Amino acid sequence: MFSLHGQKALVVGIANEQSIAWGCAQALRTQGADLAITWLNAKAEPYVRPLAEQLEASITAPMDVAQPGQMEAVFETIAERWGRLDTIVHSIAFAPKADLHGRVVDCTAEGFAQAMDISVHSLLRMIRLAEPLMAEGGTCLSVSFFGSSRVVRHYNMMGPVKAALESAVRYAAAELGEKGIRVHALSPGPMATRAASGIDHFDELLSEAAERAPTQQLATIADVGAMAAFLASPEARNLTGGVYDIDGGFSITA
Repeated sequence: MFSLHGQKALVVGIANEQSIAWGCAQALRTQGADLAITWLNAKAEPYVRPLAEQLEASITAPMDVAQPGQMEAVFETIAERWGRLDTIVHSIAFAPKADLHGRVVDCTAEGFAQAMDISVHSLLRMIRLAEPLMAEGGTCLSVSFFGSSRVVRHYNMMGPVKAALESAVRYAAAELGEKGIRVHALSPGPMATRAASGIDHFDELLSEAAERAPTQQLATIADVGAMAAFLASPEARNLTGGVYDIDGGFSITA
């Protein structure tokens, strides 16, 4: 029904074949987009580079958003090689384990600031760098979780962080809408990803979600990718500022 042929897309956050970002990258490429794919560091490169090669990514590079200059270097390469950008997928989040596993009221100022910087402010920085490359409009996507709006056991500090992310998405969408730049958050239900493995008792949440979801099944990275590809398409040009639940209906149950 739609095509991304000729589009240029940056995907940030692939760690392995279970990553949400990987599902998004596959879907974007299947619909015809040309990809730029990054990895966190030298330790991650052997896992991510083969995946980037599998999708024939035109641009590959390291990007640790906590390291000054790395994000800027990636966007400079995109500007030099492509001269434009149509889509970014921001699928990164981090919280220090000690803060993540403790009570929200006990989290340290340093840990909270680090989680906000990597999980939220990096999106705003990325959008700011993408803006001049999206002269004809574009789509900026990030990844949230329903723990942003309701209490999920053991999700702890990441709840307030994801709430801030969703608010940032809405404000960025309002500010950039007149330029044709859309901003969204994808909100999958519980998924067995590397990032989720850091949450205490996550297996219990996976089981509960599968039982409660009206479809009786968990969402997959392919489900998330399909939504990402649609939102990046011209057919979604009048949608912006949304937080899209992709969870088999789990989020509507009591």
